[in-house]
Amino acid sequence: MLLPTECPRVGSAVSGMVGATVLPQAGAKGDGMPQTDPEGAVSSTGSAARDGFPDYAAAPQSDGLPDIPAHGGQARAVMQHFPTAPRPFFDLSTGISPFAYPLAVPEAGAFTRLPEEDEEADLRAAAAQAYGVADAAMVVSGAGSQSLIALLPFVLPAQRVCLLGPTYSGHRLAWQGQGIAVTQVDAPEHLHEAATQPGTVCVVCNPNNPDGREIPAAQLRLLADQCAQHGSLLVVDEAFADFGTQTVAPLLPHPALVVLRSFGKTYGLPGVRLGFLLAEPVLAAQARAVLGSWPVGCVGLAAGRQALRDTAWLNHARQQAERAHARLTTLLRQAGLPCFGQASLFTLVTLPQAPALWRHLCQHGIVTRIFPDQPGRLRIGLPGTDDAWHRLEDALRAWRDQQE
Repeated sequence: MLLPTECPRVGSAVSGMVGATVLPQAGAKGDGMPQTDPEGAVSSTGSAARDGFPDYAAAPQSDGLPDIPAHGGQARAVMQHFPTAPRPFFDLSTGISPFAYPLAVPEAGAFTRLPEEDEEADLRAAAAQAYGVADAAMVVSGAGSQSLIALLPFVLPAQRVCLLGPTYSGHRLAWQGQGIAVTQVDAPEHLHEAATQPGTVCVVCNPNNPDGREIPAAQLRLLADQCAQHGSLLVVDEAFADFGTQTVAPLLPHPALVVLRSFGKTYGLPGVRLGFLLAEPVLAAQARAVLGSWPVGCVGLAAGRQALRDTAWLNHARQQAERAHARLTTLLRQAGLPCFGQASLFTLVTLPQAPALWRHLCQHGIVTRIFPDQPGRLRIGLPGTDDAWHRLEDALRAWRDQQE
């Protein structure tokens, strides 16, 4: 197994490609290079809108935005800047489903002992069945997909990384933290050129965060095959894929494919901290060895073993999310706000006045996700209660009236 300290620190051969942008090291500033946060995205300067998705680079820069937390879901930290806003606050800043799984919490005795090996094995079996993977030996369980993103540089032999962006930059930060050069391309076809460079790890979030772009699984299969032919690898982050149809997990075992899945987003239980890495058996065994014993606690074990086998609940939750997404996009468009994306758990609004809209919604007690590096875009999740819907409807009506 090639660890990051053994990876050659070569310059990115991908950086000379058409449509490629070399991303700055984490925390680097200057020279007009775009910056990002863990949920933000850096776009190739001057890129044009494609396939109905917005041109992020054309967005205005932020004007007086307060300090924004690095992730969504930090409503208290945001709303301290809006002390007169009505309460309770409604947090729409994440892509987490508001339709939580009815988890049966473990009995108290489960907290007083270590997890048993057969419990984790059963969790992996449930995940394999849920994600369409033929063998549980290809499943690695961990404390959320973010922890597994951080694991990737320690188990994948990478000379360079190429991201399809703009996207969730937790991937960039993980690789750059281990000294690996990261390049970003802004169109799927450019990944195929990157894949021809041996030692390249190509990364695709599908559906993408934050714009909800979805790439057909057939296209990703071709990319994975190309990676295999040239000694490269493809990582597909399917954190928001449970409610869609374009998963590539059933392609495993594939010699060049790694898939990430999130549990908390789909099942509305982010505090459980549970996620999965799916890969061919040898690589999966290496990843489990690096993680060590007891990678998932008793609550995660119980939640995964219950929920992943409950296909009836999943189908119902999918229908709920689709209806809520349609209602949300209808409200936004009625307010004159363009929205994008195929992910059912959130939508992306793009407009020059996005910072003003973000403030307007905060003043109405509604937290959404603004991106300080790309302030012309706003990600909005699904309201989960009638009160939240009514608050959002009133706020959007007031916004529309102000613009007329």
